[in-house]
Amino acid sequence: MPIHRRRFRVEEAVVGEMPMPTIAEDESGPTHREIMSELRAIRSQMAAPAAAPAAAASGGAKEEIGATVDREVAEARAMLETYRAQIEQCEKLKVELDLIHDAINRTKREIAVLHGKSFSGEEMARVNGELGAVVGGTEEATQQILEAAEAIDQAASALTKVNSPDQQKLLSEEIQEKVVSIFEACNFQDLTGQRIKKVMTTMKFIENHITVMMDIWGGVDAIKAHTPPIVDTREGDDKLLNGPKLADDPGHASQDDIDALFD
Repeated sequence: MPIHRRRFRVEEAVVGEMPMPTIAEDESGPTHREIMSELRAIRSQMAAPAAAPAAAASGGAKEEIGATVDREVAEARAMLETYRAQIEQCEKLKVELDLIHDAINRTKREIAVLHGKSFSGEEMARVNGELGAVVGGTEEATQQILEAAEAIDQAASALTKVNSPDQQKLLSEEIQEKVVSIFEACNFQDLTGQRIKKVMTTMKFIENHITVMMDIWGGVDAIKAHTPPIVDTREGDDKLLNGPKLADDPGHASQDDIDALFD
């Protein structure tokens, strides 16, 4: 009678339905070699199905690691580009700050020159003194000319009324003397011109350095953009006093305009 070997549940789960080996009737039972052979077969069959999922799991892990590395590399590159752009902006800002620093230093030098050579107490006192001398000299000369003209007018009126040659001679000499006095008073023009020339030289020096400072900060047009509006705060008669106009100033009234007021 043949002997049927008992099947283990592991074999049924892994291998499935397999024909049950039979043992000959004359054999009393499986030998040690057969048992070991069966065990090796069972072990190999159990290990074979598990190898495939392990390999699949290993491949999935590699893909996940690769995706993570690619993502980190992309983020690092994006961050590097951001840093690079920020560095470029910092370099541009440094250039602008260097230009501003240089402009400030140049402006300070110009102001120092103006303060040392024009705005100092001695120089401004000299300018004020020259202008005061011009006003005083002009006033004195004008007074002298008016007095001489008045004396000439009186002498001329008296000359028409006297018949004595001696009186006529005295009046004529007086008239000549007053004319000479007028000529002497007119010499104030030369002195006034010299004084005003000194003042204009100082003003020109100041103007040149102010122009240089305006050029440092972008020129006259750039400065005009920051000019506050001019508001006339004068009241009453002061608002009507604008001083004499220059030849090129608009608003001059011609004789025709004056005559038209009486038509």
